[in-house]
Amino acid sequence: MTEFAKPYLQLGLIGYPVKHSLSPRIHQAALESLGVEGRYHLYPVPPLPEGKSDLEALLEQLRQGVIDGLNVTIPHKQSVLPYLDELTEDAGAIGAVNTLYEKRGRLIGDNTDAAGFWADLQLRLGRWKGERRALVLGAGGAARAVVYALLQYGWHVAVTARRREQSLSLVENFRRLSGKLPDRAAGGESDAPCLEVIPFTEQGISDFLAHTPASRRVLIVNATPVGMEPDFDDNPLPASLPLPEGAFVYDLIYRPAETALLRSALAQGLPACNGLGMLVEQAALAFERWTGEPAPRRAMYAAVQSYQIEDINSDQDKVYSRDRCNPPRD
Repeated sequence: MTEFAKPYLQLGLIGYPVKHSLSPRIHQAALESLGVEGRYHLYPVPPLPEGKSDLEALLEQLRQGVIDGLNVTIPHKQSVLPYLDELTEDAGAIGAVNTLYEKRGRLIGDNTDAAGFWADLQLRLGRWKGERRALVLGAGGAARAVVYALLQYGWHVAVTARRREQSLSLVENFRRLSGKLPDRAAGGESDAPCLEVIPFTEQGISDFLAHTPASRRVLIVNATPVGMEPDFDDNPLPASLPLPEGAFVYDLIYRPAETALLRSALAQGLPACNGLGMLVEQAALAFERWTGEPAPRRAMYAAVQSYQIEDINSDQDKVYSRDRCNPPRD
């Protein structure tokens, strides 16, 4: 049994909505695996300004040590920033947080989404050969983490979102940081990272994808909430837009397990996966920030796999025929 200064840990998730979240299941599994008493709560906080008082109250509980750690999800990954005292290097570069903790009376904002996304992506893609090109749908906090991770490894990234000004803001943020972003690509496999905005229109997206011939590959990442419960049939891409033969589709949404975007990709015989793996990886990193202990990833992945068995019907199960979550080494 792991020993902590506090006999009981209070953890939780701020967002809206949050009732669909699997985070309680994942973090409770981690606590139980380490023999630690505690509970992971869901805190539904409406968007600001409506949720301002609730958000401030929770952050004060974190500052006072009543709560030991918080995750943050849509729509507060950026709106929470003015309330924090300090950001980690990753969170500052991304401009969004998903993990909060207290240190000597100061509220610290961190971002484990980028590292979590990249860790899971490597499990899915294996060794990516050829030009590293990606289309990221969305420009909010989740999209910023995805773009940050891809730029670090030398990808050419195109961003498109319904709100063009949000896309432009994202690109401007990372262009200011371009000289500070490490290029971790090895072996000369990619050019310098590149970032651009493309119009959120069928023509704009089609033109970008048209530059990916059948012999080459492109990564398409949905970092929007489009397709999330209860809007199962919504697709972030125009329904009439065919995906290129070299596409790999990664949808950050994990509930439902098979979104309209994933169904479209699978219908064309393309490899695709949802965001369950990323969810576990970012959760493991957040758990380590809160506890200072190595996260029991096997137990956390097992909690996700049991969800798949319980909640995914036989048709949806084909999404994971090649891409099931593989429990890593703890």
